[in-house]
Amino acid sequence: MIDFFLRRLAAFRQPIREAVFAAVMVLAAACSGNGDQLTLLVGTYTGSGSEGIYVYKFDQTKGRLVHPADSITEAPGAYGKVKVDNPSFLIAPESGVVYAVSEMDDSTACLNAFTFDKTSGKFTLINSMPTGSPDPCYVSTNGKLVLTADYGGSLSAFPIASGGGLRQPQVLAGTVGGPDPKRQAVPHVHCAYFTPDGQHVLESNFSADNIVEYDVAGDSLVSTGTFFPLNADYGPRHITFSPDGKTCYVIGELSGDITVFQYNPDGMMLKKQVIKADPGDARGSADIHTSPDGKFLYASIRLQNDGISIFKIGDEGMLSPAGFINTGKHPRNFDITPNGRFLLCACRDSDMIQIFRRNTRTGELKDTGRRIHLSKPVCIVFN
Repeated sequence: MIDFFLRRLAAFRQPIREAVFAAVMVLAAACSGNGDQLTLLVGTYTGSGSEGIYVYKFDQTKGRLVHPADSITEAPGAYGKVKVDNPSFLIAPESGVVYAVSEMDDSTACLNAFTFDKTSGKFTLINSMPTGSPDPCYVSTNGKLVLTADYGGSLSAFPIASGGGLRQPQVLAGTVGGPDPKRQAVPHVHCAYFTPDGQHVLESNFSADNIVEYDVAGDSLVSTGTFFPLNADYGPRHITFSPDGKTCYVIGELSGDITVFQYNPDGMMLKKQVIKADPGDARGSADIHTSPDGKFLYASIRLQNDGISIFKIGDEGMLSPAGFINTGKHPRNFDITPNGRFLLCACRDSDMIQIFRRNTRTGELKDTGRRIHLSKPVCIVFN
């Protein structure tokens, strides 16, 4: 189509020809698709075929990988990787530094900092620091601190050094109090989330069925004694906010519920709603995200009838059911493309990432049939 317009330029006089040429160049840039090619990083559980973090190019208009000429054998379509033990959660902030946990159940558990070149897919380790508690399973940052939630029982707050490296962490212990004698017998922390205003951190205190709030004070956290109770036997897992920062959503791994909080500028939260995400009560609810336009919320369900529950977000952030779709086995983590057109789901026990098309009007998901094949994918991040 672009060639057709260029051929027709000869029919115009010089001033008009120049204007048409400029317009054609804008059209060519829009059609090139380069702005729709995203860098996709995938964290895995290692030891059964995968070796760490893998890098792909993903076209968010077409909903498929952009395959490089030279592809990694154990993860077809990948053009970069770094070997690291169990990078089960990672983040790729705009600083160009990737932070990834090594989810180990002993003293080797750590947080890793890498520089990352998304053109080449090359990682360079800056440093690694022990988390001070086993099984780190979540990472977040505000540019001054990097936080890990450690299922072994604590929240670890790492000050960021010059160049993006990590300094010794502040370790804050979780508590107990929930009724499950097996899964809540010892402290577990599952998420550490910076509030959108940057003033606070919310911790999902899994074994005590509450959300603990800390104040952010430079490169450390300050305990205020504030916590927000959830229903008993809730097991809070992941936390997310509406794009406008006014509503907080917390999914319960044990209860299969989502709790909706109104978030106020003073850091206080008012419980507004509790709604069931997993009607089968499989006690394995996992991840939660809102769509980029803030109109829908999605939650992954594991252990029975694996899939994704869909909710419409109404007035004041309230939820109403809008559908459900089955996925592969153990949908631990998922992410939505920035344009909102596709949802990618990491199905750990099916050894694949499943690609769904989103209906941006209804929120419904449709399986495209396309897959990204690799062993034990558990974390998806668009860079």
